[in-house]
Amino acid sequence: MEELLIGLALSLVASVGGGWWGLRRLSQARHLLDTPTSKIRSAAQGYVEFYGVLEEQADTAIVAPLTGKPCLWWRFKIEEYRSNGKNRSWRVVESGRSEGWLLLGDGTGHCLIDPRGAEVRPATREVWRGNLRHPRGVARSGWMALLDGGKSYRYTEERLHSGQPLYAIGEFRSSGGGRQGFDPSVAQGAVIREWKGDFAGLLQRFDSDRNGQLDDQEWSRVRLAAQLEAEDRHRQHSQRPARHHMGKPGEAQPFILASAGEDELARQFYWQAAGGALLCLAGALAMAWLLGESWPS
Repeated sequence: MEELLIGLALSLVASVGGGWWGLRRLSQARHLLDTPTSKIRSAAQGYVEFYGVLEEQADTAIVAPLTGKPCLWWRFKIEEYRSNGKNRSWRVVESGRSEGWLLLGDGTGHCLIDPRGAEVRPATREVWRGNLRHPRGVARSGWMALLDGGKSYRYTEERLHSGQPLYAIGEFRSSGGGRQGFDPSVAQGAVIREWKGDFAGLLQRFDSDRNGQLDDQEWSRVRLAAQLEAEDRHRQHSQRPARHHMGKPGEAQPFILASAGEDELARQFYWQAAGGALLCLAGALAMAWLLGESWPS
């Protein structure tokens, strides 16, 4: 009976997990194909996709932790080989990823990208083995890598480098350059709330009769001054050069940064969705078989 329950539980997990994964990948593929490619200079605010080239940022130096190679973004994983009788497996003992912003250019402008929360799929990936918990030096290649076959640690490092192409889809926002809308009442209210934080200073500026209170006439002056201040701030902010940013969408939309193009990504997601559907079907068939075998004849 216990073996039956374990089998049913595993079959249920496979069916539900496979179905969820398949639907998720199918939805992501549709998002990629349905979202038109935009240019950074003219992109609308909201959910967009860009094609461009990664560029270095001034005064920003990033070095990958395992190989020590300069890059713009990295992710690493260290696994240890464990052997306990017949059970042999690689177990992750350490992992991490960088959170530094990326700079993407597409010929029309530049966009800063916050990679936190993104599914990053870089083209550069190195895997090698060694005897130390933390490797020293770069990964071996060619026939030298064959000498590491008996090592007890396996290292994986992925990187994004300057000059590499990048496909990015996520939430796009701009500031400066006159891109923001201006709501006079909201901006005026924000200035008044700011001034109320220093009420003594507010009284000093607008309490004409020095009675420690602001009457209706004095409040009218406060509102007029706040309106003028809000308009001046908006004018100054609009004169700044436009700055573009991309980050994780607030809704359940994919946030992907990849060296591969949209069509290749969508094709991979469709295959993964098909794999999820097959796993879901296999789990359902296994549950049906187990229930049929346990049913009294």
